[in-house]
This record gives sequence, structure tokens and C-alpha cells, in this order.
Amino acid sequence: MINNIWVLLGFIAIILLAAYWNNRNSVWGGLTLGIAIGFVVAIFIVFRGKGFDWHIIGKIAIVGTLLGFVAELLGMASDYLKSKT
Repeated sequence: MINNIWVLLGFIAIILLAAYWNNRNSVWGGLTLGIAIGFVVAIFIVFRGKGFDWHIIGKIAIVGTLLGFVAELLGMASDYLKSKT
């Protein structure tokens, strides 16, 4: 069941990345930051003696992409509220 959730979230992240392809935005920044943090976490796991795990990098990249989309939505909501006042 857990793997199915990550596959679903991965597809959602890919769709979001395709939708926000044209310009600089929080979605792509979240992916970049997620990959960087994922490598750091994976290296810490290597030092614990459990080996390098690519799944950790992928999962953190997915979470970073989704958080970037949330940040993008907050920016859109802020712009909308500014235009209403």
C-alpha cells in the first residue's frame, strides 16, 4: 500500500512539473531543493552503514515538488487578495 501512495504522488509531481514547465517557479525550486536535501539524507544513511538508498532521494524530491506547488498556490492566493482590495 505504501508503494502505491508514492507512485501516485510521483505521478502528481510529474504532472505538476509539466504544467509549470515554462517559467521559474516554486514547483521547480521545490524539486531542486528536494533533490539536494535527499542527497544529504542519503549520505547520512550511508554513514550509518545501511547503504545508499535512491528511494530516499526520490521521495524527498516528490515531497519538495508538492510543497513547491503549495507555495505557488499561496503566492497566487496572495496576488488574488491584493487585487481584491
